Amino acid sequence: MMRIGGHFHSDHPLDDAVACEAKVAQFFLGDPQGWKGPVIPGGDPGALRDAYAAADVDVYIHAPYVINVASANNRIRIPSRKLLGQQLKAAASIGAKGLIVHGGHVTGDTDPAAGVANWVKAIEQIDRPLPLLIENTAGGDKAMARKLDAIARLWEGVSSVADANGEVGFCLDTCHANSAGIDLSEAVDRIKAITGRIDLVHCNNSRDPFDSGADRHANFESGTIDPQALLGVVRAAGAPVVCETPETGLATDIAWLRDRIS
Repeated sequence: MMRIGGHFHSDHPLDDAVACEAKVAQFFLGDPQGWKGPVIPGGDPGALRDAYAAADVDVYIHAPYVINVASANNRIRIPSRKLLGQQLKAAASIGAKGLIVHGGHVTGDTDPAAGVANWVKAIEQIDRPLPLLIENTAGGDKAMARKLDAIARLWEGVSSVADANGEVGFCLDTCHANSAGIDLSEAVDRIKAITGRIDLVHCNNSRDPFDSGADRHANFESGTIDPQALLGVVRAAGAPVVCETPETGLATDIAWLRDRIS
């Protein structure tokens, strides 16, 4: 049966997951907007790993948003690589199934090809004791993983060295794809044609219209995307699902999806 859950923002995501009968819990290991190293909830990785295993809840960790290994700016790129490595190690210590990180971007006159080259260096240099899942993003003209052609360019570079130091996979976010102008009815087929895989789905509605470039998630019944289109993506991908919708309706969204997939 497909594993379905949510992103939980509290200090006790396992309790939140159990309360809404989620089989997947995604959370941050610290401040998503900060550069400090990861913090293990409770301080004991083994105890945390055992608690999730006993509850039959899979863990996925989302890396901080500040990470941008594509950047041409040394003061961003180098700390990003360091923090990404720390996040991977910490996520593995608690038994997480994967670490999700945004594709990042370049700015100004920098050629996006330089961002891809920086990603290749990161893949070559960073040990990955669990799968590193690159997530598509909603906006940015020079984003590494927004439009399909950009994803293809990034994946060509990453896959050339992906066997080095561990596994690299892909996380498909439905809100981001819709905002990037990717038709959800064909998103799974087109992404798989590029990457050969979808390891995780972030199933989110959007507050904004198609091709808006905006990253504002909505609950299933209140966004601009037909919930049936979201359901179609989940079924076609056949991967574990994390709902990152607003907390006020998160449990309802998880239940809605679970009832229609089971």
